[in-house]
Amino acid sequence: MEVLFKRTHLCGMLRKEDIGKTVILNGWVQKRRNLGSLIFCDMRDKTGIVQIVFNDSVTSECFALADSLRSEFVIGVKGIVARRESVNEDLPTGYVEVIAKDLTLYSQADTPPIYVKDDDRVSEDLRLKYRYLDLRKPSMQRNLTLRHKLCKIARDYFDSEGFTEVETPILIKPTPEGARDYLVPSRVNQGKFYALPQSPQMFKQLLMLAGTDRYMQIARCFRDEDLRADRQPEFTQIDLEMSFVDQDDVIEIQERFLQRVFKELLDEEIDLPLPRLTWKEAMERFGSDKPDLRFGYELKDLASRVADSGFKVFTDVLASGGRVMGIKIDGGSETFSRKDIDRMTDSIKTFGAGGLVWMRIAETDIHSSVSKFFQPDELQSISEAFQAEAGDLILIVSGKESVVFDSLGFLRRDLAGKMGLLDDNEYKLLWVVDFPLLEYSEEDARYVAKHHPFTSPKTEDIPLMDTDPGKVMANAYDIVLNGVELGGGSIRIHDRELQQKMFRVLKLTEEEIRTKFGYFLDAFHYGTPPHGGLAYGLDRMAMLLCKEKSIREVIAFPKNQNAVCAMSDAPTTATEEQLKELAITVIEE
Repeated sequence: MEVLFKRTHLCGMLRKEDIGKTVILNGWVQKRRNLGSLIFCDMRDKTGIVQIVFNDSVTSECFALADSLRSEFVIGVKGIVARRESVNEDLPTGYVEVIAKDLTLYSQADTPPIYVKDDDRVSEDLRLKYRYLDLRKPSMQRNLTLRHKLCKIARDYFDSEGFTEVETPILIKPTPEGARDYLVPSRVNQGKFYALPQSPQMFKQLLMLAGTDRYMQIARCFRDEDLRADRQPEFTQIDLEMSFVDQDDVIEIQERFLQRVFKELLDEEIDLPLPRLTWKEAMERFGSDKPDLRFGYELKDLASRVADSGFKVFTDVLASGGRVMGIKIDGGSETFSRKDIDRMTDSIKTFGAGGLVWMRIAETDIHSSVSKFFQPDELQSISEAFQAEAGDLILIVSGKESVVFDSLGFLRRDLAGKMGLLDDNEYKLLWVVDFPLLEYSEEDARYVAKHHPFTSPKTEDIPLMDTDPGKVMANAYDIVLNGVELGGGSIRIHDRELQQKMFRVLKLTEEEIRTKFGYFLDAFHYGTPPHGGLAYGLDRMAMLLCKEKSIREVIAFPKNQNAVCAMSDAPTTATEEQLKELAITVIEE
């Protein structure tokens, strides 16, 4: 049986200051090189790599054991830190090495199916299948460590601000007005189901009714929805709620939290207060309610410049209440070919756009896909709206307002990426405020909540809930970083009559209201403080702080694009006995 070497240091922490010290290290073999009288071994733990040297100062048995080492063997080493003869400036430990005096082998390893190194180009499916190996990579250990530190900062900061961390239930009633719930059958109450929480929304509001005053939780949430780079079926929120606050109070507390996060994790100074844009201004200028401020390409309304043109597409759109808007890509005329523009046109058709009009600005004239419909002075007028210069490219979309915003908002950021303007080392934070309370669902033929049905309307807009619901603005706010929504929240409804009015606007029947929200509304009879809150997407925040493109890179054991755990093969089938206990019959299609 091997001897356990009680470690004194971590591999990646050794520096020049440690030269001469006797150390004990534990970890994995990255690689081994036998030069005859010398054996070099790169040894790794979660902090990094250090070089181990076996020479003639060790016993023949120890030297033979060192010669048997292979990649991913787990070992313990006793030795003395010495100055490295050939310095490796790419490694934090590159100025030192450990001259081994003794070695123990804890376990051998088969040849791993993936290399444990950051530049391994293996497929993501294989990485997720062998996630326990993938997590050994330095980049993954750094990501998990940063995520841990982010959680610790959140707990420490909000504790200092008087918040109490409270766990809320995982097995709850199904929640309406959101994504699909994950349902959990009850064995004790056969035929009935729990749901996994999409968020702790109603419970954190009930904690305000319960007098908790300030609540926080690093909360697990679940949504059965189609996946993409920044979505998972299970995810984590930094969830917050406060009593006796207005929007400015919530924002002020969060800004100081964000300032602390960026300083402690990235050594970045964030100037406060952060800029704010209303939802309307964000949409008009950037075509998105989560605008990326690292570059320009702002939208321009061209209605006044094309209303009297001979181009019927534009004039008909304007006559029907639609919009004609465009963006200017600085230097884009020489960068993007006609084929590139055709691909752009295809990409925005997914948003409902009928086409894309382009204008190339030259030194002496303007070339456009619609030149035959416009006089030269009309094209010049459009160019002047953008203050365009030679070499610039103007792209114009017309149609319903939502189609124009979605199309140009997509193009704006997509083309900025192609122009090399998305700098991961630049951080542009802002608040988007004053969202619409409701949005009309063509599919459901009714208004649905823009955020959730507990969001408070602006006081001055409450009368519009009965006459023109689409114009009601909400006390809602989102925090945005580099075009990604980090979190969002609102001031909540605390008056039960107003909450009932909200449910009626959503066309919920009294039976539906009682069935879905009865316990929640009952609590409103016993004194409800004004309250509001916010929830951050912890995974998204960690992803951006780690400069990753997918939240799977900051989650230890994520699901793949098919919501499957490639490592454990979950979800899987249940046994007949399990199904019988739950009174469930599976119907195969």
